Amino acid sequence: MRDYCFFQKGKQTIALERSDVDRAAQLTQQGYKKQFEEVSAMSEKSALARFADIRRNNQIDHHNFLAGAIAMPLIGVLTAITTFLFRKK
Repeated sequence: MRDYCFFQKGKQTIALERSDVDRAAQLTQQGYKKQFEEVSAMSEKSALARFADIRRNNQIDHHNFLAGAIAMPLIGVLTAITTFLFRKK
Protein backbone atom coordinates (compact mmCIF):
# COMPACT_ATOMS: atom_id res chain seq x y z
CA MET A 1 0.00 0.00 0.00
CA ARG A 2 1.12 3.49 -0.79
CA ASP A 3 0.74 6.65 1.28
CA TYR A 4 -1.22 9.47 -0.30
CA CYS A 5 -1.63 13.14 0.57
CA PHE A 6 -4.25 15.46 -0.87
CA PHE A 7 -4.25 18.84 -2.54
CA GLN A 8 -7.40 20.86 -3.00
CA LYS A 9 -8.32 23.91 -5.06
CA GLY A 10 -11.97 24.86 -4.89
CA LYS A 11 -13.93 21.65 -5.25
CA GLN A 12 -11.18 19.81 -7.11
CA THR A 13 -9.13 17.34 -5.05
CA ILE A 14 -6.01 15.53 -6.21
CA ALA A 15 -4.50 12.51 -4.48
CA LEU A 16 -0.73 12.39 -4.73
CA GLU A 17 1.79 9.87 -3.49
CA ARG A 18 3.55 11.37 -0.50
CA SER A 19 6.97 10.71 -2.05
CA ASP A 20 6.20 12.79 -5.19
CA VAL A 21 7.74 16.04 -3.97
CA ASP A 22 8.14 17.62 -7.42
CA ARG A 23 4.47 17.24 -8.31
CA ALA A 24 3.50 18.56 -4.87
CA ALA A 25 5.56 21.70 -5.52
CA GLN A 26 3.87 22.15 -8.91
CA LEU A 27 0.42 21.84 -7.40
CA THR A 28 1.29 24.37 -4.69
CA GLN A 29 2.47 26.82 -7.33
CA GLN A 30 -0.82 26.34 -9.22
CA GLY A 31 -2.75 27.42 -6.13
CA TYR A 32 -3.64 24.06 -4.61
CA LYS A 33 -3.55 23.78 -0.84
CA LYS A 34 -2.19 20.71 0.88
CA GLN A 35 -4.78 19.09 3.13
CA PHE A 36 -4.06 17.75 6.59
CA GLU A 37 -5.33 14.22 5.89
CA GLU A 38 -3.04 11.43 4.66
CA VAL A 39 -4.12 7.85 3.95
CA SER A 40 -2.64 4.52 2.90
CA ALA A 41 -4.40 2.96 -0.09
CA MET A 42 -3.91 0.59 -2.99
CA SER A 43 -4.70 3.19 -5.66
CA GLU A 44 -5.35 6.88 -6.19
CA LYS A 45 -9.06 6.17 -6.68
CA SER A 46 -9.40 4.35 -3.36
CA ALA A 47 -7.39 7.11 -1.63
CA LEU A 48 -9.83 9.74 -2.95
CA ALA A 49 -12.77 7.63 -1.79
CA ARG A 50 -11.27 7.36 1.70
CA PHE A 51 -10.60 11.12 1.75
CA ALA A 52 -14.25 11.82 0.87
CA ASP A 53 -15.34 9.42 3.62
CA ILE A 54 -13.12 11.18 6.18
CA ARG A 55 -14.51 14.59 5.21
CA ARG A 56 -18.11 13.30 5.35
CA ASN A 57 -17.53 11.89 8.85
CA ASN A 58 -16.02 15.20 9.98
CA GLN A 59 -19.10 17.08 8.75
CA ILE A 60 -21.40 14.65 10.57
CA ASP A 61 -19.39 15.05 13.78
CA HIS A 62 -19.51 18.84 13.45
CA HIS A 63 -23.27 18.78 12.89
CA ASN A 64 -23.84 16.48 15.87
CA PHE A 65 -21.69 18.69 18.10
CA LEU A 66 -23.65 21.80 17.14
CA ALA A 67 -26.97 20.00 17.65
CA GLY A 68 -25.89 19.01 21.17
CA ALA A 69 -24.61 22.50 21.92
CA ILE A 70 -28.02 23.93 21.07
CA ALA A 71 -30.17 21.20 22.62
CA MET A 72 -28.49 20.92 26.03
CA PRO A 73 -29.13 24.52 27.19
CA LEU A 74 -32.71 24.26 25.94
CA ILE A 75 -33.21 21.07 27.96
CA GLY A 76 -31.75 22.82 31.01
CA VAL A 77 -34.14 25.76 30.66
CA LEU A 78 -37.16 23.47 30.22
CA THR A 79 -36.11 21.44 33.28
CA ALA A 80 -35.78 24.61 35.36
CA ILE A 81 -39.23 25.82 34.28
CA THR A 82 -40.80 22.43 35.00
CA THR A 83 -39.17 22.26 38.42
CA PHE A 84 -40.38 25.77 39.22
CA LEU A 85 -43.96 24.93 38.22
CA PHE A 86 -44.07 21.73 40.27
CA ARG A 87 -42.59 23.37 43.38
CA LYS A 88 -45.05 26.23 43.11
CA LYS A 89 -48.02 23.90 43.74
